[in-house]
This record gives sequence, structure tokens and C-alpha cells, in this order.
Amino acid sequence: MLNQSLFTNRIALLATKHQKEKVIAPILEAELGIKIIVPDDFDTDVFGTFTREVKRPGNQIEAARLKAKKVLELTGEKLAIASEGSFGPHPEIPFISSNREVVILLDQTHDLEIIGEELSIKTNHNHLVVESVDQALQFAQKVGFPEHGLVVMFDELPKDSSEVIKGIITEAKLIEAVNFVLKNSPTGKAHIETDMRAMYNPTRMKNIEQATHNLLKKINNRCPKCSTPGFEINKRIRGLPCALCYLPTSLTRAVIYECQKCGFTQEELFPNGNEYAEPVNCNYCNP
Repeated sequence: MLNQSLFTNRIALLATKHQKEKVIAPILEAELGIKIIVPDDFDTDVFGTFTREVKRPGNQIEAARLKAKKVLELTGEKLAIASEGSFGPHPEIPFISSNREVVILLDQTHDLEIIGEELSIKTNHNHLVVESVDQALQFAQKVGFPEHGLVVMFDELPKDSSEVIKGIITEAKLIEAVNFVLKNSPTGKAHIETDMRAMYNPTRMKNIEQATHNLLKKINNRCPKCSTPGFEINKRIRGLPCALCYLPTSLTRAVIYECQKCGFTQEELFPNGNEYAEPVNCNYCNP
């Protein structure tokens, strides 16, 4: 297979310090024949922290790309993998929280960039301002503690890392941290939130695993013309007709695949397997 010839027996550097190799490495090593190495002392926190001491440079994909480029620059290697997560309202269901994960493969030898993605409503992302240890313990129970770690801080927008107590995974440590903040806070309150770093959040780790599978799927989808990996959708065309009135809806009618190497494009009609939209999705039938 072409993918084997491109990647087999190559070293791939994984830009992480949060143990993401646990889910990424087994998948890509088995399927691509690469050897994944996590470099020592590579500090991904300089590209942004969930606890907001360091602002992420650019958007989610740009941050992942910067990680991959930096680890290659520091080591002189040519193949890198990096990931980046984000949390917020679901783009289609705003009242539900979601986790979007991206995993990027950057191959400077073959000038390839392929990105796997996963958008999931499976997340425990949450926070609360508490005035007592009892409130903190109730919050902890709600978000899956101690399997999922917690963070305690003085202020919701910390100025530096010294204001943040991270990686809390025992009740004793949680009680100690909350008591410390409550005692020393000028407001008498403590901000507590879920620790969203991968090694402290197994739910997020599963979403990273799914994004890695999506990356592999895209790598295995080769251009029909030149066989380059990463033949993927770059445009969606709306207008799937309503099954009742046949007027176009906002749902996807077709997608356009494009090769990043030779530029070949290919249209696929009805990518979701439906030639018509349900009337509930029609602005005319269901205004």
C-alpha cells in the first residue's frame, strides 16, 4: 500500500506532555508502521493552557500545527503528530457542552498535512464558585471525581500558574486545596473546575482516540488520480430537497473532495445516504 511506503519504519514525534501517546500511539503505529516517540521536556503549555494562564496562539488547528512544527524544528525530524482540544457550546445544540478534538499529522518529507477531528457531547467540562468544602465535594461527585481530576484557584482568570492548584485526584488533596483558597481569598470563595488535561480526563482521552481514528481514515482515503493520502472534504453544498415540498433545505446535498497535492476534485451526492430531508428540517414546511 502507498501509505505503508510513505510511513513505514519512520519515526514520528508526538508533541505532548499529557500522556496522549496512550491512545494515539497504538492506533498509528499498528496501522502506519511508524514508531512514535514523545520527546523529553517538550512543554506544550507554552501553546496555551485550559486554566487560562497562557492564551492559545491562534485557533485550535493553528495551535496544533504550531506544536508539530516546533517539535520538528527542535529535533530535526520530518514527521510529527500533535493534538489540541477545545470545549464550549455545541455548534448545533448551543445549550449542550461539547468537546472538539483535532489530531494533526505533519509530514515535511512529502509536504502533507492531514487532520483528524472528533466533535463529541461526551465531556464533563464544568466549573463552579464555592464557599465551602461541602459544595466542592458535591461538585466533584457530579463531574466524575476522582477518576477525573480537578483544579482549584483563587480567581476564574488567574494571572499566573502559582494561583492554580492542578491535578487534584484525591479527596484529601481537594479538601486541602479548597480550604487553602477559602482561607486566603479576599472574597471568601474558591473557583473549582474540571482538569481538562488528557491524563486527568479519561472522557477527553477517549475523544482524542476517536479523533486519531478519524485521522487514520483520512490518511487511508487516497486521491483517485495521484494516490496521495488525505483526499478529504473541503466544501459542503447545502440544499438537500425536502421530502414533502422538494424545496432546498439547509442540510448537505453534496460534498466536494480535493487532493492537497494535485488539486483533483470529486463531488459526492447525498453523503449522508439520504436523497431527501425530513419536512421538520424545511423552513417552508416547518417555519
